[in-house]
Amino acid sequence: MFNQVRGVNQYQQVEIETSVSGASPHSLILLLMEGSLVAINMARARMAEGDVPAKGEAVSKAIALIDEGLRASLDMNAGGEIAQNLDALYEYMCHQLLVANIKNDINRLEEVARLMGEIRDAWKAIGEQAVSSEFRPAPSSPPQPEAPPRSYGAA
Repeated sequence: MFNQVRGVNQYQQVEIETSVSGASPHSLILLLMEGSLVAINMARARMAEGDVPAKGEAVSKAIALIDEGLRASLDMNAGGEIAQNLDALYEYMCHQLLVANIKNDINRLEEVARLMGEIRDAWKAIGEQAVSSEFRPAPSSPPQPEAPPRSYGAA
């Protein structure tokens, strides 16, 4: 059993590394969001099982992905008010995760998962719009008729 788990973990690690190496900046943010959701779901499962060490590890991973990944990637100068709002929301989410871990509060985990899911869905939609507009052919102008040849009269 241990070898199977180790093999699955190695496969997942290779899959993640492959995804990251060829990803656009937009896709990398999406991977961080997806990873945080996976970690939160893992924390919920471990909390329900009463596995305190595994729950703590999963919560710590979710916090790291949000704080060191998503918050750290915000460009506060270029992002303006949106970046500031996301920064505050990410900080709130990390705090909620920390309290959820300490108090074994599954409702806080679910709240953070819901918030992250909403942000992820909006981020996906932004990416789909950007990709579809990137690859949409530019409107072409109708062909212009050639001007008739000029006649300068007989010489």
